[in-house]
Amino acid sequence: MHPIETVRLSEVARSHLVTLKRRTKIANWNTLCRRAFCVSLAEPTVPAPAKIPADSSVEMSWRTFGGQYQEVYLALLKERCRADGLELTAEVLAIQFRLHLHRGIDYLFADRKSDSIQLFLEKLLPSSKS
Repeated sequence: MHPIETVRLSEVARSHLVTLKRRTKIANWNTLCRRAFCVSLAEPTVPAPAKIPADSSVEMSWRTFGGQYQEVYLALLKERCRADGLELTAEVLAIQFRLHLHRGIDYLFADRKSDSIQLFLEKLLPSSKS
């Protein structure tokens, strides 16, 4: 059994994603959620514990979230949990995933520099400048 079967978002996160979809012209929830998850993982601090409701209509399977790289996302989550000194139980992984995903969505929403797909992708892809 996979530690994360279904990804459910809060209503606040759904609202932020609707705005991000409009700003960036990225149509798929999972694409934005992947980016948000990675943005949060890149933040050196541990996400603050929070009770995040699953009160929106947005949900997707882990397979949809991760696509062909679902095992990579799980490995990234496990590595981050190890680095943060957390156990690798299914419950801890699910909680940490949820915290990272929602924190990342908040970060993307707050970043007004993500207003175009070009700027959004520039932040995602490494610079080729030396």
